[in-house]
Amino acid sequence: MAFTGTLDKCKACDKTVYVVDMMSLEGVPYHKSCFKCSHCKGFLSMSTYSSMDGILYCKPHFEQLFKESGNFSKNFHPVAKSAEQMARRPSKLSSMFSGTQDKCAVCTKTVYPLEKVTLEGDCYHKTCFRCAHGGCHLTHSSYAALDGNLYCKHHFAQLFMVKGNYNHVLQAAAHKKNGATPPAPPADSEPKPEPENNVQEHSS
Repeated sequence: MAFTGTLDKCKACDKTVYVVDMMSLEGVPYHKSCFKCSHCKGFLSMSTYSSMDGILYCKPHFEQLFKESGNFSKNFHPVAKSAEQMARRPSKLSSMFSGTQDKCAVCTKTVYPLEKVTLEGDCYHKTCFRCAHGGCHLTHSSYAALDGNLYCKHHFAQLFMVKGNYNHVLQAAAHKKNGATPPAPPADSEPKPEPENNVQEHSS
């Protein structure tokens, strides 16, 4: 059965769009298969697109365009590639989200604009922005930082009360980063039981 009666033309390919295959953006029709980012060709939905001067972008590339040019009036600048760069072909997935050099301060992996939390010049994934002690989710108003480690205010105060200072917290954090097992408890807490045992042995 042929679909008839439509004169709508897809803005992207200028071919007829039938109702079952149509996406309408501000009254402008597109084929569902043509509704994609003009930069990475990734498919878009009504909740994931951005548009400037009728050109469609995914949100990460829309933000990248602003970062590169300082405004949204220009298109992406073509980058001159060396022969070595052209020989190395990035994966299709990585090329869809290229353009950011931001690394998460916790996991050191790339942080894309939609998942980024920025704090004191450092970038974090929203999922990595947690208390180093209890794993609690943090916000800009609920965190405390010590030597590059993030804590919720509750655990930060609790860790201070344990010893009256933060030296043990810094040692534990350093060993956690290095993947080593934490050191034995400090000398001031370990010898105390031994003299009591010795006294008990002498008195019995």
